[in-house]
Amino acid sequence: MGVFSHEFTTSAAVAPARLYKAMASDFHNLLPKIVDSIQSVETIEGNGGAGTIMKVTLVDGGRSRSSLHKVEAIDEANLVYNYSVFGFTQMHDTWEKILFETIFEEAPNGGSIRKTKVKYFTKGDAEVSEEVFKNDKIRADALVKFLENYLLENPDYN
Repeated sequence: MGVFSHEFTTSAAVAPARLYKAMASDFHNLLPKIVDSIQSVETIEGNGGAGTIMKVTLVDGGRSRSSLHKVEAIDEANLVYNYSVFGFTQMHDTWEKILFETIFEEAPNGGSIRKTKVKYFTKGDAEVSEEVFKNDKIRADALVKFLENYLLENPDYN
């Protein structure tokens, strides 16, 4: 098994605690309501803490696909949320799992910075291309921007 990792940051114009709640502790409730491609998020096992497993089902171009997300670590006081994604339908057949380690920090301008470290665990001697890393950043930036806009338009969401 190989392990390939990369890191990136994403900025937002909302407070770290609000972005953390939307992306980490409340994503299973919020995202299916506001992201068209997320059909459902079902808790398979656990109560939301470390060890919880959720099934995320997406619809993309009329096709449904799902993956399992496992909460690896959650620390609301320090705005840390680590989770792994595995059990993919329509996933690269050489990937065992992907681990996302995230922390939300205050930005100098009063907004927030989401720091992310992604680790791909591959089967055998498979490798992960730079293109995959670039796409991770593009998707993360788009999701943060989408949630930033939602949070700015919905100041009562806490």
